[in-house]
Amino acid sequence: MASSPPPSKRRRTNQRKDDSGHTSATPSSTPEKLSPVVVFAHGAGAPSSSDWMIRWKDMLGKVLHTVEVVTFDYPYMSGGKRRAAPKAEKLVEFHSNVVRETVAKYPGHPLILAGKSMGSRVSCMVACKDDISASAIVCLGYPLKGTNGAVRDEILLQLTTPIIFVQGSKDGLCPLEKLESTRKKMKSMSDLHVIDGGDHSFKIAKKHLQTNGLNQDQAEELALQSVAAFVSRSLAER
Repeated sequence: MASSPPPSKRRRTNQRKDDSGHTSATPSSTPEKLSPVVVFAHGAGAPSSSDWMIRWKDMLGKVLHTVEVVTFDYPYMSGGKRRAAPKAEKLVEFHSNVVRETVAKYPGHPLILAGKSMGSRVSCMVACKDDISASAIVCLGYPLKGTNGAVRDEILLQLTTPIIFVQGSKDGLCPLEKLESTRKKMKSMSDLHVIDGGDHSFKIAKKHLQTNGLNQDQAEELALQSVAAFVSRSLAER
């Protein structure tokens, strides 16, 4: 497994929230050209301010040595009101605009698209747009199976961007055998890290942890190291 790149000195940034509701940072005058910038999208049921998103934003930023991890709320989730998520296709343009703004703020930095569940699916759709060039996609709990039970693999089969899936072995929304079948048909380079015993949000039952001699943090750290190694390989090959 390839090792992750050495940590680089992170530049100082000023946090701000714009009218679209996403948080980012104002870059300083001395950009770090090799540090990736990550745009990290939330899932259908919880906003970017959820504990899960905040924790994974911090962990991704550290393990990937990013210049910034940008999070945002889709319009249906903004304003503190939780509404039912629309179809993923309806979120692509808003998400794409967040990515375009981020790329404009951090020119020269490799772009990594990341997402939790629905956000990872929309990230894949965004990566297929002609004017967006991502170096890699990180899918945390990809929802391969739709509510009707059908396998939603169309967008994955269109991808040319390298992609890594982090999946819990007990995630009902992504049966591992169906994901493996899909990966064999994909054009893009892909990798998979399975969190043994993890559910859709990677939570592992205490009994399973005791049986395997791990704790939750250790299981997630192994996943993060797999993500870092994959992103490092993807950046090296560009």
